[in-house]
Amino acid sequence: METHHISSAHLTIERIREITEKKMQLALSEDAIRRIERCREYLDKKMETCREPIYGITTGFGSLCNISIGPDQLSQLQKNLVMSHSCGTGEEISPEIVRLMLLLKAQSLSYGNSGVQLATVQRLLDFYNADVLPVVYAQGSLGASGDLAPLAHLSLPLLGLGEVRFKGEKRPAAEVLAEMGWEPLTLHSKEGLALLNGTQFMSAHGVWALMKSARLLRQADKIGAMSLEAFDGRIEPFGPEVNEVRRHAGQVQTAAEFRRLLEGSELIRQPKAHVQDPYSFRCIPQVHGACKDTFHFVWDRLEEEINAPTDNPTIFPEEDLIVSAGNFHGEPIALPMDFLAVAMAEISNISERRIYKLISGARDLPSFLVAKPGLNSGFMIPQYAAASVVSQSKGLCWPNSVDSIPSSQGQEDHVSMGANAATKLCRVVDNTERVLAIELFNAAQALDFRGVDKTSPVLREWHEEYRKEVPFIENDCFMHPWIEKSIEFLKGNR
Repeated sequence: METHHISSAHLTIERIREITEKKMQLALSEDAIRRIERCREYLDKKMETCREPIYGITTGFGSLCNISIGPDQLSQLQKNLVMSHSCGTGEEISPEIVRLMLLLKAQSLSYGNSGVQLATVQRLLDFYNADVLPVVYAQGSLGASGDLAPLAHLSLPLLGLGEVRFKGEKRPAAEVLAEMGWEPLTLHSKEGLALLNGTQFMSAHGVWALMKSARLLRQADKIGAMSLEAFDGRIEPFGPEVNEVRRHAGQVQTAAEFRRLLEGSELIRQPKAHVQDPYSFRCIPQVHGACKDTFHFVWDRLEEEINAPTDNPTIFPEEDLIVSAGNFHGEPIALPMDFLAVAMAEISNISERRIYKLISGARDLPSFLVAKPGLNSGFMIPQYAAASVVSQSKGLCWPNSVDSIPSSQGQEDHVSMGANAATKLCRVVDNTERVLAIELFNAAQALDFRGVDKTSPVLREWHEEYRKEVPFIENDCFMHPWIEKSIEFLKGNR
């Protein structure tokens, strides 16, 4: 089995996709091991000589930062922190995102600025490699002192506490640790804080949403091109000159992609009775392109975030420096994740408008895309379903990052609410996938009426693949299974 070695080398989101898709094992590089051990050794020596209190290491936390803790209580302090902060609520987050949290937390601790034991980082990797997944809940983080509650739930099982999912079952962590032959960790000074401070709940959701959005943006072009063919649309709005003159990279790329997808089509070249198409077709380069530009901006911000230590205080052994600051604050990714949610909601918004046009009875397509409308409602209600989902996404797009509720007796008086932005973003991305699947369901049906044999080779092949899963609808039938099949088709096609 292939192994990915965690190191100081830049970790890309594409590499994370490769790690997850290939089910790679994780290991620490020799350099990462040296950095972790050097930082821990420095911290132990510093505590022996330093007479000044060090936040979170020899003091309490948050507004309790002025209370000093005796040397014999430092381990209990860190354990208490993990237990008391395990206050998550709501639904369990998915195994895919828990795996990302384990990976990203280990990556963040590997830089040698956190002061943790090597054994602590290694145990995170043990959990990942054995697919022992802590039970983490979706609600509870303010996204400012790091993702305190969800990261506490991620960390509890390291101590033999809390619950994990293992081999499809939810079980007490202590049982699974005993079964694996793992001793519960005894945390040293700073370690609980290093585990709980950080943005790995937010960033894991953000990375997951980006990986899925990358696929959906490609598929939105392909589905949009099929709808354009089925609606007898015009190619001129996708020409190079009219798009390049505006200079936006996403717009230029989208127009070029549509020209590629439609190359060799008889339908797109045939004379048109209409001078213009509706905006949902004519402005695809502008809308899809703007959403892609947003996507690339957010991708860059998240990649920066996952390649940094984000706990507090930050330790610099070589400079003999321990700094208590705010690198756990989620604002740098909260704002971008809100932005991406808006962009992906717009992809579904314009998709639903194309669905509506396809069932409208315009341009020689039958009403509701069935040969005998009236007796058959045909594709009337899939559009309702898409409209409902789009409306929900619009409601979700209120930016969480503009909110802040003070906590910890006012010590933590401005928070990012980035965790809510992150979980909301994932819901919007899932919604967008559902709407695009419904558009594909409609577009394939409409293209059958228009003439599949006359479309481009690329779209004809994709249509044939889709028809292996979802049939042409002759008469009214139970529609839900075919929408679900359409969603699964998109999941299986990158």
